Amino acid sequence: MAHPTRRPTDAAHSFENSYDPPASLLNQPWIDPHTHAQTLSWRDREQYALAGCHAMVLVASGYHWTPYKPVAAEDIQYLWDDVINRQRAIEREHFFDTGLAVGIHTGVRIDDSDELLDRLREYCRLDSVVAIGETGITPTQHAEQWPLEGQRDVVREQFAIAAENDCPVILHTPAASSTTAELYRAGVGIPGFERNDELTQEPVLDGDNPAIQALEEDIALAREVGFDERQLIASHADANNAELLLEATDCLLSFTLGYPWLTGVTVETVAKFVHEYGPERIMIETDAANVLNTDVLAIKRAIVECYRLGLSVEEIERIVYENPQTALNVGE
Repeated sequence: MAHPTRRPTDAAHSFENSYDPPASLLNQPWIDPHTHAQTLSWRDREQYALAGCHAMVLVASGYHWTPYKPVAAEDIQYLWDDVINRQRAIEREHFFDTGLAVGIHTGVRIDDSDELLDRLREYCRLDSVVAIGETGITPTQHAEQWPLEGQRDVVREQFAIAAENDCPVILHTPAASSTTAELYRAGVGIPGFERNDELTQEPVLDGDNPAIQALEEDIALAREVGFDERQLIASHADANNAELLLEATDCLLSFTLGYPWLTGVTVETVAKFVHEYGPERIMIETDAANVLNTDVLAIKRAIVECYRLGLSVEEIERIVYENPQTALNVGE
């Protein structure tokens, strides 16, 4: 039937390759497997809820929030205690389920880390703790260098504790080197990242690809203590490390979409690897935190964009809901 418009409009012509978009995707529940939402504002967390976030993992091992550098063991334990203290209030206010991740990040040297490892064993027995992390070898530290052997010791022991407790590990995989900071005036820092770049230390790994060197160290340490790679969640996956992770390990990958301006990881990156390897071992996360210009709606946006990029409804549900739910036992 012709439209009774005064003159022809677009509606009078068929769209080429027309399709019926699945409106059900707008109601697709999703899980954020890596966020620091306890550091965000109430309004930020409300945005998660209104956008359909069903559950999230609150990662409490971020040295950025300790006021002292170097960092002491009690500073990191404070971060663990803070998120335990606030977890139920966050759930009550915003209606989504939460799990906690506690661990020792090596992005800054921590005094008395052995003492902290002893405490970590006790925290892992809490029902609210669903993972150890984020942790892993870091090529370059903030404030004070942490020699490689010391990092190996603390990361190896966290894998061992996780194995003892049948607990997943959220692995901080370093991003590939970026020259972004070189574009800015010395002392200004990278816009969107509230960190004192002047405190950046000389790297402990300085090969052609230190991010891959760190990852290979992590994989070796996990295997050394018999940690089940199927419980390893490689956070901050990117084009630099995804192929290695998917082909040389049994771990899950989680692509960080919360700040593509810094990492270069986009929904197109995710779609490329799902198309090539399938959705079975891939997830997406925001890594939203108050020290970064992050997008708390990144996963919600990705749900729609993944469909535009050719992923099926079933593949999208797998990467945004089923995989993180199974891997981290949240949102059931």
